[in-house]
Amino acid sequence: MANTAAVSNAPFLWEGTDRNGKKIKGKSLATDEAKVRADLRRQGVVPTRIKKQSKGLFSGGGKITSGDISIFSRQLATMLAAGIPLVQAFEIVGNGHENAAMQKLILSIKGDVEGGSSLAEALSKQPLYFDDLFVNLVESGEQAGALESLLDKIATYKEKTEAIKKKIKKALTYPAAVLVVALVVTTILLIFVIPAFEDLFQGFGADLPTFTRMIIDLSLFVRTKGFFIVIIIAGFVSTFMYFKKRSRPFRHILDRMMLKAPIIGPILQKASIARYARTLATMFAAGVPLVEALESVAGATGNIVYEVGVLEMRDEVATGQRLQQAMENTDLFPNMVIQMIAVGEESGSLDEMSSKVADFYEADVDDAVDNLSSLLEPMIMAILGVLVGGLVVAMYLPIFKLGAVV
Repeated sequence: MANTAAVSNAPFLWEGTDRNGKKIKGKSLATDEAKVRADLRRQGVVPTRIKKQSKGLFSGGGKITSGDISIFSRQLATMLAAGIPLVQAFEIVGNGHENAAMQKLILSIKGDVEGGSSLAEALSKQPLYFDDLFVNLVESGEQAGALESLLDKIATYKEKTEAIKKKIKKALTYPAAVLVVALVVTTILLIFVIPAFEDLFQGFGADLPTFTRMIIDLSLFVRTKGFFIVIIIAGFVSTFMYFKKRSRPFRHILDRMMLKAPIIGPILQKASIARYARTLATMFAAGVPLVEALESVAGATGNIVYEVGVLEMRDEVATGQRLQQAMENTDLFPNMVIQMIAVGEESGSLDEMSSKVADFYEADVDDAVDNLSSLLEPMIMAILGVLVGGLVVAMYLPIFKLGAVV
């Protein structure tokens, strides 16, 4: 029902006067003008003008990203810490958001809260944007009367996890972009440049060097079979993405291979450990029981290998095993991490020690990605140089040979 209402709601711009006679204006989400008028009167506002907001020529619904949710968390935490009531905070954040889809989501949650739902219940109606971890933390904050503090922890958690996600994307995207650029440049040369040299060489009346002949044959193959090559590559990519999204066993194999890959594997491992430690610290600081916390932690690691390992740890901890021993049994965590968690368990400061582990590995991932970028820059020049230079040399070899004969 909530989702249906959110889809049918529309933004309305309004102007009116408050209880003190002061002129105010704003924006509300409702099914029709009558609903807006009723909502405003319930808030003590006498509306003087209400109109439905029209969409601009280039305005779209927008797309809600995890970054939007992270920013929303920080805005809400800041406003509640400043003493602004929850409903008013939603009104301010929602009306001031540039993303139409995000604005609609925020005002929809505001409507649920105004209707008597708790914040956790309102968020749980939007599972695409607020996962169980987010909802559970908010619920813990509401029950403990410390919603401001918990929202601040959630905002910090979302900001940290978003930052590490961006770092990992950068580490994975950079090499892929290099390969794509090299492939495009090589293809252009093979299709448009090499044929011009081929026509020139036909008038030589002599055998071409082997390397030159190979490049010309490759050019002919790309020109005649290129369409089929593109279809095969597109089919492979589509199949890969299909199984990556829908097949958990395939993702498990892929994640395990990525962890063992040279250079990028250690970065992904450190990122998963950082997410594990950051989520554990946030959940435990919120007072969530360890067994329940580990279930949320598992899904936040970003890697199925670690997810399965953490779920196994949860089962062991549920039977009375210490977290330190359960981590050792998975063979997924370095000794330093295990020892720091052990110190946290013994001293009763598991959240603090987990946070320190997260800080260390987040900084380590930052350094590793920066070093990888520095390493790849000369490699890019070398790869492009070999590809382009090799093609140029192949085309000029017959000319050099002809000059030597003359």
